[in-house]
Amino acid sequence: MMQQFTYPARETWDKLVQRPAEDYSSLEKSVRKILKKVQATGDRAVRKYSREFDGVQLKKISVSGKEIKKAADLLPEELKQAILSAKENIETFHRTQAEEIKKTETLPGVLCWRQSAAIEKVGLYIPGGTAPLFSTVLMLALPARIAGCKEIVLCSPPSKDGSIHPAVLFAAAVCGVTKIFKAGGVQAIGAMAYGTDSIPPVFKIFGPGNQYVTLAKQLVQQDGIAIDMPAGPSEVLVVADDSAVPAFVAADLLSQAEHGADSQVILVTTSAPLVTAVDQEIKIQLEKLTRKAIARKALAHSKTILVKDMEEAMALSNHYAPEHLILSCRDAEQLAQQVTSAGSVFLGNYSPESAGDYASGTNHTLPTNGYAAMYSGVSLDSFVKKITYQQLSREGLQRISNTVMTMAAAEGLDAHKNAIAIRLN
Repeated sequence: MMQQFTYPARETWDKLVQRPAEDYSSLEKSVRKILKKVQATGDRAVRKYSREFDGVQLKKISVSGKEIKKAADLLPEELKQAILSAKENIETFHRTQAEEIKKTETLPGVLCWRQSAAIEKVGLYIPGGTAPLFSTVLMLALPARIAGCKEIVLCSPPSKDGSIHPAVLFAAAVCGVTKIFKAGGVQAIGAMAYGTDSIPPVFKIFGPGNQYVTLAKQLVQQDGIAIDMPAGPSEVLVVADDSAVPAFVAADLLSQAEHGADSQVILVTTSAPLVTAVDQEIKIQLEKLTRKAIARKALAHSKTILVKDMEEAMALSNHYAPEHLILSCRDAEQLAQQVTSAGSVFLGNYSPESAGDYASGTNHTLPTNGYAAMYSGVSLDSFVKKITYQQLSREGLQRISNTVMTMAAAEGLDAHKNAIAIRLN
């Protein structure tokens, strides 16, 4: 099961928090080749790679209105209602993130403010394969729409019969996304970055994916296309004391482990009995999972770490900078104030990470691989640019003139100084 460590010295923490190694160097040549082909031949390349990688011969890359409408009929009513309920919560939370324009007079007659402007064209990548992530449609399309993005392009890999999972199409439809394309993998990222006859180019690409998709996003970024954040395999760190419920902790660890063989889960606890109890619970619950083979592989490079006290537990958590952090502790709210690096935090025994993945309202597109130390998860801000404005009256310019002219002269920028002086004369 999970590797166990007892009271590790701080000088060993760097090694202790290492993620499963990711070496993209061997993939880079093939990913670049696909991107260049898509850039050069557009739809033809998308069809070629769909045939090669997804085993599907596409006649039409775009999803028709008829297909979107049909998707709703294919889904059970219970799932449709669940998607609509989650949509409402996610929408509610993200609407609160809109900022009011606040004008500040830094000097009499010198007015400054900042205003959000939506990124006009955004691309959303929604993985398919073994687990089509229709929840990610909600997490990306809703803030894009709330922000006011004029063009929202969605790409998702088709199945062997050339269709996209109906839950993905239904979620897209309820979020108001109509430009949906049957494209997956590197070819989808290339199509959204460079544009094809069918798929329009965008300014920023969002969404999770496998190592090929991740590398493709990083490479198109070098060509001036923005991406949401660097990403890697999913991860969770649980900080627990003796008040934690072993079955709950085990369930939370397994919920991340089933994402993929390269996912990582970590338990940091002050309670030795909890280590044993959680280990037993994992063995029991693992056998009931349909994706137990995947979860078992993830557990092989996951860790249980026993520490002396909660102060050390929180320090180790911040050092790791987890994508998801669960505080299964007595003083969860108080401990949460000590968090400096985490994508999203879940407080107490009744806040499972699954709630945030689907329907509590927060966004599940989060920084992984230690990037939570310097990146935020996706929010309304991810879909806007912040533009600053200033307006000076004649009197305001007079008040600030000496400061600006003195500084410009000191930097040897005479034209800057003159742009002030000419107005005063």
